[in-house]
Amino acid sequence: MSAPVSTHAPARSAAPTAAELLAFALRTAADPAIVDSLPLDPEGRTWIRLDGPGGSEAWLIGWPPGTGTGWHDHAESRGAFATARGRLTEHSLSVRLPSEGWQSLELAPEVDRTRGLGAGTGRAFGEHHVHEVLNESPSEHAVSVHAYYPPLPLIRRYGRSGPVLRLEAVERPADWQ
Repeated sequence: MSAPVSTHAPARSAAPTAAELLAFALRTAADPAIVDSLPLDPEGRTWIRLDGPGGSEAWLIGWPPGTGTGWHDHAESRGAFATARGRLTEHSLSVRLPSEGWQSLELAPEVDRTRGLGAGTGRAFGEHHVHEVLNESPSEHAVSVHAYYPPLPLIRRYGRSGPVLRLEAVERPADWQ
């Protein structure tokens, strides 16, 4: 006698939530073997691509003293990051910007947020989150883990002068992989 044949499609795993991405980032940031695998450069950021949960894109990133990302977003991807070593500062905007159709916006003063993330801490964020991440230490490297779902379709880079935010560039995966 043969086994019955199922006519149901195999169950698909659900896309990871921002909370699940954060749990992954925190767990990975706490793993010394993974963190120690990252070569650190005194001049520029270094990174290694990791296998993230549920098809997400993940990165281990090294931050020399005084380096940062500049203002950017991750388009339609939600994400999370956690600090493994050192301390990172995140400046973010508390409003959702239009995703298209503008080159320059004047921001209200109350939209700016700043948070410090020491080793063992992290944060999750939703789609279209605009921020910059910095290692403000004058002498200590920082290391962090980042995860995004869906994998990054693009990154929009912004320039900021006081309250004015300007779209400066759009990067595609070929630009950073």
